Amino acid sequence: MSDLNLLVVVASTRPGRNGLPVSQWFVDAAKAHGGFQVTVADLAEENLPLMDEPHHPRLSNYQHDHTKRWAEKVAAADAFVFVIPEYNFGLSAPLKNALDYLHNEWRYKAASVVSYGGVSAGTRSAVAVHGVTYALNIFMIAQAVNIPFVTNQIVDGKFDPSETTEQAAQAMLTELAKVAEALKPLRG
Repeated sequence: MSDLNLLVVVASTRPGRNGLPVSQWFVDAAKAHGGFQVTVADLAEENLPLMDEPHHPRLSNYQHDHTKRWAEKVAAADAFVFVIPEYNFGLSAPLKNALDYLHNEWRYKAASVVSYGGVSAGTRSAVAVHGVTYALNIFMIAQAVNIPFVTNQIVDGKFDPSETTEQAAQAMLTELAKVAEALKPLRG
């Protein structure tokens, strides 16, 4: 088993969200892959209020317990996978808020997305994430998982991936592990 830590961030907080069954499938796929120790941060459970820290995140001078807990989870990760919906051609407000809360904890780490939606498969949301992660020195890899018509693949509350989706997840996890390992010296 690898010593790399992967944090899977569930970015939708909406009641009845499709992101929960998608993320549960992906977490199982990541564990089976074997390239990472896998943990989950469900933004519905993190319950971060809109940014309420008085100091700029780059100072790491956090005043609130919720920020300190969030910073600890993000700092412990070597890589991230954001499980993201597409809202109005963009990323979810809870994900944008969660990214903005921190600065140094994100730096020099690899990331990718599992996006989902209708015909576009959440790809516009995936593109929107790039601008924010670029500013935080998060290295987004090209390999990703994009799931079109996600509601058609959720049966009895469980996500039933296609073979193509399974293959995309494995390819993404393999590349993510390579990049995460290569970035380690930059964080030292």
